[in-house]
Amino acid sequence: MKQSLLILFCLLGLPVAVSQAAEPPLRVACIGNSITYGSGIANREQDSYPAVLQRMLGDGYVVGNFGKPGATLLLRGHRPYLKQAEFRRAMDFRGDIAVIHLGINDTDPRDWPNYRDDFVGDYLTLIDSLRAANPRVRVLIARMTPLTHEHRRFRSGTRQWHEEIQRAIEIVARAADAELIDFHTPLYPHPDLFPDAVHPNEQGARILAETVYSGITGDYGGLRMGILYSDNMVLQRGIPLEIHGMANARETVSVHFNGQRRKTRASATGHWSVRLDPMEAAEGLTLEIATPHRRLTYRNVALGEVWLCSGQSNMQFRVESSCDPLDTVAFANPSLRLFDMKGRWETNNVAWPQEVTDSVARLEYFAPTVWQPGSREQVLRFSAVGYAFARMLQDSLQVPVGVICNAVGGSTTESWIDRHTLECAFPDILTDWLQNDFIQEWARQRAARNMSRSTARHKRHPYEPCYLFESGILPLDHYPIRGVVWYQGESNAHNFEAHERLFKLLVGSWRTYWGNATMPFYYVQLSSLSRPSWPWFRDSQRRLLAEIDHSGMAVSLDRGDSLDVHPRRKADIGYRLCRWALNRDYGFDLLPSGPLFRSAAGKKKGVEVAFDYAEGLKTSDGDAIRGFELAGADCLFHPATATIYGSRVYLHSPKVPHPVHVRYAWAPFTRANLVNRDDLPASTFRAEIGTGITPQQQE
Repeated sequence: MKQSLLILFCLLGLPVAVSQAAEPPLRVACIGNSITYGSGIANREQDSYPAVLQRMLGDGYVVGNFGKPGATLLLRGHRPYLKQAEFRRAMDFRGDIAVIHLGINDTDPRDWPNYRDDFVGDYLTLIDSLRAANPRVRVLIARMTPLTHEHRRFRSGTRQWHEEIQRAIEIVARAADAELIDFHTPLYPHPDLFPDAVHPNEQGARILAETVYSGITGDYGGLRMGILYSDNMVLQRGIPLEIHGMANARETVSVHFNGQRRKTRASATGHWSVRLDPMEAAEGLTLEIATPHRRLTYRNVALGEVWLCSGQSNMQFRVESSCDPLDTVAFANPSLRLFDMKGRWETNNVAWPQEVTDSVARLEYFAPTVWQPGSREQVLRFSAVGYAFARMLQDSLQVPVGVICNAVGGSTTESWIDRHTLECAFPDILTDWLQNDFIQEWARQRAARNMSRSTARHKRHPYEPCYLFESGILPLDHYPIRGVVWYQGESNAHNFEAHERLFKLLVGSWRTYWGNATMPFYYVQLSSLSRPSWPWFRDSQRRLLAEIDHSGMAVSLDRGDSLDVHPRRKADIGYRLCRWALNRDYGFDLLPSGPLFRSAAGKKKGVEVAFDYAEGLKTSDGDAIRGFELAGADCLFHPATATIYGSRVYLHSPKVPHPVHVRYAWAPFTRANLVNRDDLPASTFRAEIGTGITPQQQE
C-alpha cells in the first residue's frame, strides 16, 4: 500500500517526505564514588553532577549515573568499584563516553599505604573493561576533587596521599591514552562548597558538570584572555614573552604583535600559549589574537616594565589623600599605565548585605577594570606609594611603566598566600580562622562584623587565609611582571614570629606562581605608631632581609604618625622602594637603603656599631644622635651617647659598664634621627654585642 502511494505521488509530481533513521543518543557513563552519586545533595536526582550534565548536553545524549558511595579504585581496597553492582550496570550500559572519577576513598589509611603499587594497574583494568564492553568508548578520567583542610585525616596523611594519587591518575591517562579532565583546579579555591570537607554541594556539582560538558564537547567558551589584556596594556620588555589564553578545544590560534607572528593550536582542555622573542621598549603597538571564529584586537599596547603593587591600606592609600604636594606628584603621563583593582566593597565596620556576602563567596571581590594611561584623574585615585614608585622608575628608565595595584585595606599576610602552601607549611592558620589566634583579633572581629548577615556555614572574607590570593592573584593568570612592591604588616603586627613564617611563605608562593625564583620583592617596613609591638615587628622585618634573597626593605619610621596608622607622606616611601629596584634590577649606582645594622663589637669604654649603606652618616636634623640604647646581661636598656666616626657609630653609657645588648629606634613611635648621605633613615634594630646580621651576605 505504501509503495503504491509513493508511485502515485511521484506520477502526480507531489512532494514526498523521505524519513531518515534518527541517530541514537550518545550514552555517557558517569563512573565514580559518592561524589558522582551525589551524596550530601538534597535532591541528587536533579542536582548531582550527572543530572546537571544531562540537562546541559540535551536530547542527543543519555547520561547514566553509576556512582557508588565509598567505592575505591583499588581492587584490594575496602570497597572496590569493580566488585560493585554499579560497575556491572555500567558495563551493561556500554557507554559511548565514560567519565571516571575515582581515588578519593583510596586515601583511606586502610588502602593507599598498603596497596598504592596496585593503583595504576587496577585503573587500567577498569578502562580495559569499559573498552571490552564498547571498543569505541571515549574515556575521560578526572583529576580528583579537593579534600579540604577540615577533613579529619587531612594532616595525618590524607593530604599527601591525595597528591600522590593525583600524580598516579596522570600516569594512567598517558598509559591508557585517555583524556584527562580536571575536577580539582576549578573547585580548589572554593572550600566553602564542601560542607563536609569531601562532598561538593549543588553549586560544586554544577562546576563538575560544566567541566565534563566542556571536556565532552570541546566548548570552552571560545577565545578568551585574562583580565589584564586590554587596550593600553604594558607587556614586559626584554624577556621571552608568553601570551596565553583559552579557546575551544583544538582551535587554531594566531598571534600577531610588533612584527612577530605565531600560530598554535589549543589543547584538548582549551589552553594555548605562544612565546614571543624578547623585545625592546615601545609604545603605540597593536596586539591581535584570533581563532577562526573570533578576533581580539588590543590597541595602544606598550612594551616596558611591569610591577605589581600590593598589600593593605597603606598601599591602597590614594594620591589625592596624601599630603605630598599634588603639583609635584600628580600629573598626566601617558607612558605610565595603571591597572587599578579596587575592592567592590570596603571592609569598614559595617554588616554587608546578604547579596554582598554571596558575591564575596563567589570570589567576586574586585571590581572589573582595564589598563588606563596615567591621566591626572587616574593618578589621583591610584595608590600614592605605587604611583611614586612608578613615576621615579619611569623617569629614571625613560621607558613605559605599567603598575598593577590590588591592595586591600586591613588585609592579612595569610590572605595573600596560596592554599597549597598554607596546607603544607602552616595548616594551623587555616583552622577555624574566625577564632584563630594566629590571625589578629581586630581582623577577625572586622571580618565577623562584615559577614554577620551571611547565612552560609562557610563564610568568605578578604581577611580569610588564601582569599585574596584566590580572588586577586589567580585572576592575574601569570601575567609577566618584573617584580613586586609590598606594603603590609599592620594586620599581622601582633605576632611577629608568625609573620616571619608567613612572609617567607608569601614571597615563595608568588615566586612559584609566576615561575620566577628570583623575582624581586621589595617591601615597606612599618612606620612609627604608638602600638607596643611595633619595634619588635620592625626589627623582624629587617632581619627577614637576610633570609629572603632578592628582597629589599624601605624604612619608613621617619614618616610615621604617632596616632594615625595611615601616615600621609607617601611619595618618599615609593621613592625608597624604587631605589631598591633601580640599584638591584637596573644597575643604577645609588644607595638603595638607609643604614642597615651589620655588627656590634665591644670596644674599650664602649661599643662600635657598623652599618651597610652607611656612606655619609649624619643626623636628619643636625642635632645629636637620638635613639641608641645599651643594656647589660640584665637586658635593662639605658640611653647611650652616640658619636659618628666615618661609617660607624661609637656608643657608651655610664649606666652600662659592661654592654651586652644594643638597640636603636626601639620605641613604637620614634624620633631616632640617624641617616646616610642621601637622607635615608636607619632601621630599627636590636642585637647582642659581638654578633651581626649582614643583609648583603645574601648577594
